[in-house]
Amino acid sequence: MNRDNPNIVIVVPCYNEEEVLRETAARLAGMLDRLRAGGQVSAESRALFVDDGSRDATWRIVGELHAQNPDTFTGISFAANRGHQNAVMAGLMEARGHCDAAISIDADLQDDVEAIAEMVRLYKEGAQIVYGVRNRRDTDTFFKRTTARGFYTLMRVMGVDTVYDHADYRLLGAEALDALSEYSETNLFLRGLVPMLGYKTATVQYDRSERFAGESKYPLRKMLNFALDGITSCSDMPIRLIGGVGAVLLIIGGLWGLAAVLTAIFGRGVRGATAVIIVMLLLTGVMLCALGILGAYIGKTYIQVKRRPRYRVAEKLLRPNKEGTPT
Repeated sequence: MNRDNPNIVIVVPCYNEEEVLRETAARLAGMLDRLRAGGQVSAESRALFVDDGSRDATWRIVGELHAQNPDTFTGISFAANRGHQNAVMAGLMEARGHCDAAISIDADLQDDVEAIAEMVRLYKEGAQIVYGVRNRRDTDTFFKRTTARGFYTLMRVMGVDTVYDHADYRLLGAEALDALSEYSETNLFLRGLVPMLGYKTATVQYDRSERFAGESKYPLRKMLNFALDGITSCSDMPIRLIGGVGAVLLIIGGLWGLAAVLTAIFGRGVRGATAVIIVMLLLTGVMLCALGILGAYIGKTYIQVKRRPRYRVAEKLLRPNKEGTPT
């Protein structure tokens, strides 16, 4: 591990990013050139694009970038779309063993490329994990800003250790990459996994911009699924909450039943059919929600025990080393 002149790999997950990819590559190349020229990173440092089964010209553009500048641009391509988290993980694991640190950043240019220099500096000072944290959410809509804050609050309540206003823009040193490779779960939630590694951390704050081009790959449906995955992948709190709700309902039911018996003993009769129906509907709803939560955990367990591969790499465009072996 070389902290004085580290070999850095910038991992860039891509899905249908043909509109922005060339600009992303130009900015990353400019940053790497400045870092190399200043002696902050080694000449071997490069960018690694991970094509997550794109249906547009993304992989063709990656191939053109590699042909033009194989020392700076490399890439791997999935055989099918496997999701953003798998694409980030694949890039990190591809870089592992060939670099001193890897930095993951999305291709849409919303994350400030200039923050990479500060991440490298903090890595040199001893941080094994450096989180990119956005300064503010002025560019977000009111709905997205509110739901994002709710997401982080909910994660904290559920006992999931996450970094507030941090997405997947981060630096991981070689030791952190080795530790991350030991986590074999199929349902990845890197924002919850990385804090579990336990290494020395630091943060870099930056201003997040609008997308340079193209459309967001995370509509509301995917955002909700991502939040659910985050909770069920890193916390068993929902299951314990079910037990707590069940205990409370049991106590309420017992007291209500006792009241009904006493009422009958004193000859007043049991009334309130409407109240009984409402209670039945309430309890039925609670039970169905509980079954849904349990089903989510059981489904994840079912998928995990099959031990299917997270992704399948179809093609690689890597740079040959001095011995002629691709790295």
